[in-house]
Amino acid sequence: MKNKRALRVIECKGTPYEIGRQYGEGCRDSILKSIEINFGILTSGYNISQDELINSAKKYLPLVKNFDPELIEMIEGQAEGAGISFDQAFALRCTLEMGPYYPLLSGLCTSFAVRGKATREGKTILGQNIDWYPGFPIDLLKITHEDGLTQLTISLGGFAEYTLSSAGLGICANSTLTPADNFKLNIPLACYLPKAMRQKTIGDALSVLCQAARGVGYYHLASAEGDIVGIESVFDDFNIIYPEQDILVHSNHYVTDRFKKGDLAYMGIADSYLRLDRMKRLMEMEYGDLTVEKLMAILADHNDYPLSICRHYDPETPRLFNAETLVSFIMLPEEQRIFISYGPPCQNEYLEYRL
Repeated sequence: MKNKRALRVIECKGTPYEIGRQYGEGCRDSILKSIEINFGILTSGYNISQDELINSAKKYLPLVKNFDPELIEMIEGQAEGAGISFDQAFALRCTLEMGPYYPLLSGLCTSFAVRGKATREGKTILGQNIDWYPGFPIDLLKITHEDGLTQLTISLGGFAEYTLSSAGLGICANSTLTPADNFKLNIPLACYLPKAMRQKTIGDALSVLCQAARGVGYYHLASAEGDIVGIESVFDDFNIIYPEQDILVHSNHYVTDRFKKGDLAYMGIADSYLRLDRMKRLMEMEYGDLTVEKLMAILADHNDYPLSICRHYDPETPRLFNAETLVSFIMLPEEQRIFISYGPPCQNEYLEYRL
């Protein structure tokens, strides 16, 4: 029998500062643990101080202030609510971008979006497994902005967010590994995703990603109207990816031809190639009849266990790549519903949450 583990929903509303303060208060323990784990890996791995780490993150601050002043207000509130400094809160949002300086962190995820002829009822469905270090904190926020936009946001330790909005938009995100040879100082992903997901149309959200998404992440967006689009990037370029036969899937390696030469996935996460192919094949077997329940089963798949779509701890895998599935989710943008398995979906039930 599977476990029924519910995520506590933390309500945040008001101005950006007020939302941030409520976020920080409600997620204080998670944010402190996130800092302890992420900063601890980086500082111990390179024998540097937290101050040195924070000073590296400050290089991004002018870019973010110019790009999204609302986010700066939110981080100020988050810092007050969590009882940490603004510099700590901002550095936490730069966690994945610390790679060019201190390459010791990597998240592993497998994601999908389907629509139209691929699904039983023609509805758009997107989802993924979020893979990160065992025991890492997860929170669920319900955010209401001043303009009335509401969001359900899965927060990974306060530095990565996966959002379904009342505008009918949902997003998935996967890590990609690109060499730092052509490194450029860009806006951190945890600083441009909030702006993208505050948009009211998928075109505007994609425009934000085209402008800012560079180097360490893949994303796909889906809308209640049936739009699906993905974006891959390196530090100085990006490429738009479209679904094939109403299906879009991704893992942790590049599928864009001009990015493949520099792809570093082969160095520690060659299972990414297998996970992508496995998800494609499982979906093709159910083509035209894909449902939420069948997609839940695909996300619980154990082919190539423990480095499977439903990923489990492997003591023989280096710490950098030793992630496990902490949360699995499936979004229905048209119905403004999200199903979340808090823990590996092979062991935990999906529970429904609504905007």
